[in-house]
Amino acid sequence: MVRAAEFTIIWYIVRFFAHKESIFEGKIVTLYELYAHVFGVGEKSVEKMKFTLEHKAPSSKARAGLIQTDHGPIQTPIFMPVGTAAAMKGIFHRDLKQEAKAQIILANTYHLYLRPGMDIIEKAGGVHRFSTWDGPMLTDSGGFQVFSLSDCRKLKEEGCHFRSHIDGSKHLFTPESVIDTERTIGADIMMAFDECPPGDAPYDYAAKSLALTERWLDRCFNRYHQTQPKWGHYQSLFPIVQGCSYPELRAKAAENVQQYDADGYAIGGLAVGEPTDVMYAMIEVVNAVLPEHKPRYLMGVGTPINILEAIDRGVDMFDCVMPTRNGRNGQIFTSEGTINLRNKKWEDDFSPLDPMGVSFVDKQYSKAYVHHLTVCGEMLAAQIASLHNVAFYLWLVGEARKHIIEGDFAQWKQIMVEKLGRRL
Repeated sequence: MVRAAEFTIIWYIVRFFAHKESIFEGKIVTLYELYAHVFGVGEKSVEKMKFTLEHKAPSSKARAGLIQTDHGPIQTPIFMPVGTAAAMKGIFHRDLKQEAKAQIILANTYHLYLRPGMDIIEKAGGVHRFSTWDGPMLTDSGGFQVFSLSDCRKLKEEGCHFRSHIDGSKHLFTPESVIDTERTIGADIMMAFDECPPGDAPYDYAAKSLALTERWLDRCFNRYHQTQPKWGHYQSLFPIVQGCSYPELRAKAAENVQQYDADGYAIGGLAVGEPTDVMYAMIEVVNAVLPEHKPRYLMGVGTPINILEAIDRGVDMFDCVMPTRNGRNGQIFTSEGTINLRNKKWEDDFSPLDPMGVSFVDKQYSKAYVHHLTVCGEMLAAQIASLHNVAFYLWLVGEARKHIIEGDFAQWKQIMVEKLGRRL
């Protein structure tokens, strides 16, 4: 027997194709919108993102907190694996959740805008349904990717004209169009559109760049408040603090972003060529100004040591392509140091890949076997190393959280930094 809901959807489908304009008061709708109309998908009330600061580490600025989103909680400090095109290279979503214990993943607006394009994302009902990832997601605005296209882009007050790296076609990103695109993608956390200048940019260029970023930020928030989430869950907009390696510009930017009372704040434009000690100094400058009761996200950073040093300075959220990119090239990170699996020394080492590792690949495969796969160029080598690395990064921030709560983070971090710096 056909159930009432099934009968209703069949009836609406028939009418959809027969009179699709009259049903929705003259509006042409997608099949997803038809489904939402019948079953109420996308019409639930949305909850504003909440951040609770739970613990502070003694003798450190390190914090442990909890971010609540409509797609689930996020315990901080947290590492967000980078799924540029809404997928981790070589890792199933199942393994991301069950093996790596990922709580939130990152996708990129620039790449999704170009492929598959917003028409497909719209028809799918947003990136969560398109990719089947049902946890929290964050989208970068594409500012860094456009920055990397220095030979084929032009910055103007209206926005950034650029050519696609895929086919050379011309495009324009404005603060308004980027917010519209991120609304369509539907990530829980959206990033504002900014310019990311080189780490060694002269002061005059850095100051002009920051001024442009701040004008764009105002337009981003205006558009954000003019629009609504499309897919039934709340979307936060994080401003990005720029300013290159100049403390006065960084402090000014950190003061400026607070006028928007955002759900969280990002620190951008670091790890782009400046010395590591300068990066740490800029984090300290910015975090001394940003409000304590909001999460702080350090964009695109970095090595395991970078992450621990940034946690020590009060950062809560991280993303980086290093775990998967380095994994595809045969490098794995462990709690005892870094291993280059291409090295001949591993060809007859039949010990587990990482006896202290937390994912199934660490004990199922030997160093010798993964060395063999790596030098043969087998796809499985990249899959094994990528899953291991992502799981290790998430284990590392999880351990940092545990030691913050237990009160011995500073001592534990000192030991870990020494171990992580070893080449095995």
